[in-house]
Amino acid sequence: MIIRTLSYPRAGLIGNPSDGYYGKTISACFKGFQASIEMWESPSIELVPSRRDHSVFESIEKLHRDVKLHGYYGGFRLLKATIKVFYDYCLRYGIELDGRKFTLRYSSDIPSRVGLAGSSAIITACARALMAFYGVSIPRHLLANLVLSVENNELGIPSGLQDRVAQAYQGVVFMDFDRKYLESRGYGEYTLLAPDLLPPLYVAYRAELSEGTEVFHNDIRARWKAGEKEVVDAMAFWADLAEQFRAGLLKGDVKLLHQLMDANFDKRASLYDVGEGNRELVSTARKAGASANFAGSGGAIVGIFDGDEGFAKLESAFAPKGIRVLRLSLTEPLCDKQAFPATVR
Repeated sequence: MIIRTLSYPRAGLIGNPSDGYYGKTISACFKGFQASIEMWESPSIELVPSRRDHSVFESIEKLHRDVKLHGYYGGFRLLKATIKVFYDYCLRYGIELDGRKFTLRYSSDIPSRVGLAGSSAIITACARALMAFYGVSIPRHLLANLVLSVENNELGIPSGLQDRVAQAYQGVVFMDFDRKYLESRGYGEYTLLAPDLLPPLYVAYRAELSEGTEVFHNDIRARWKAGEKEVVDAMAFWADLAEQFRAGLLKGDVKLLHQLMDANFDKRASLYDVGEGNRELVSTARKAGASANFAGSGGAIVGIFDGDEGFAKLESAFAPKGIRVLRLSLTEPLCDKQAFPATVR
């Protein structure tokens, strides 16, 4: 019996860059890429290396490229930390696991380090596989917290709940991270939005722009904690954009949604140097008639385009620059009873 679970990349559409600022955001998971876990019973616990975990390279240039794409670590640390945190969760809640052991293999084609939540997708898929294997049900809001604790507490990766909530709920989610929610119960107020409310969306990225989320968050978070007025005001501005965006979705006001996404990026670019490569991504999209906002921490953008003709303009504009662009096919949301969607064969 082989259990297979999936998790998808996330595009942040509007709002604050993370939950650490008690703000609001809307994010969506989309198809086209995925992280997958295959898991089966075995005499001992074994983690099977993936292409991201190899240590033999054809040349120094290949090693250099591998580090730029995947960082200094593959997926093993993500899997080991997830298994450890899952076991901690079961101990905390008095959940007894049977004595079965397993072999676990992962793969992912989500572009690395461009702000599409590739690492948390691997962790989410791994947690779902463990849940399915042992028959443990974890509510979606707690699954997001579990994934965050893997990255924050076990691995020291600075991140917030936004990506993990989107991947746990696996749909379009409006997230309110008001201080009263986080401090009283440890999670925000999460509202699923119907995917068909959204206009046509694209994501464009160029892998060599990748920096990793810590480059962005370490700067802004420190300035926010220091009470820098410009940053504090920006957080309130982004939270308001998320509210306006939700209202615009319900009214079908696509023109407003365009304006809000552009305003989201423009405010971000006014706070710090987003880099010429990212500016080129955005300006190219806007010249082609699309809106453009960071999909995450940089390296990828998301926006609205106007039908088939609008997408063709994006393709023509991006192709000479070596930038990949794809239409977003949004995932359907999950309910708590589907918290560990798995196929068994």
